[in-house]
Amino acid sequence: MENLPEIEQPESEGTSGADYNRDSILAFFWETVKFVLIALVIIVPIRYYLIQPFFVKGPSMESTFLNGDYVLIDEISYRFHPPKRGDVVIFRPPTDQSEFYIKRVIGLPGETIQIKNSQVIIYNQQYPQGFRLDESTYLDRGQTTTGDLRIKVDDNEYFVLGDNRLHSSDSRYWGAVNRSLITGRVFLRALPLSNFSTFSGITY
Repeated sequence: MENLPEIEQPESEGTSGADYNRDSILAFFWETVKFVLIALVIIVPIRYYLIQPFFVKGPSMESTFLNGDYVLIDEISYRFHPPKRGDVVIFRPPTDQSEFYIKRVIGLPGETIQIKNSQVIIYNQQYPQGFRLDESTYLDRGQTTTGDLRIKVDDNEYFVLGDNRLHSSDSRYWGAVNRSLITGRVFLRALPLSNFSTFSGITY
């Protein structure tokens, strides 16, 4: 009996539907992983080393900042220069370092700050006889600085006050803030959108 030649099945071209679906899922998964990794590389350093968001809580900075305002702070600038008088800063108060406060820098390292008759007087090397701080650009009309004190600010410390002097827990009550406790400078109010604004230094 004559043997018939063996018939070979033709090789399949391409992949099956199941293989195609698996490859598509793996490609999508890998693209997603790459996107997340790239986002983390970009966002994490910005979030923890350059810019941080905070919600303002309480009335101590009215009417410059209101309760519920969403602000962004610049964390990197103070690595190149010290805080300046008039800067609005976020910091951990020396009385409770689990909290964050928002106040304005009033006194610089080495200066003597006097509060008397509702006025703030600054004594330093340039003005050994002192000068009255003009705060009309950010204090509401009729706002007064209560208290009667004279305090020498140590090196690397800052005297801070809230803009709402009648409703602010600040350096009048718990002293100056060490530079190491200052997180950064407020440079932008992002929300509410109706009050969107940037903040730069004050010229006295």
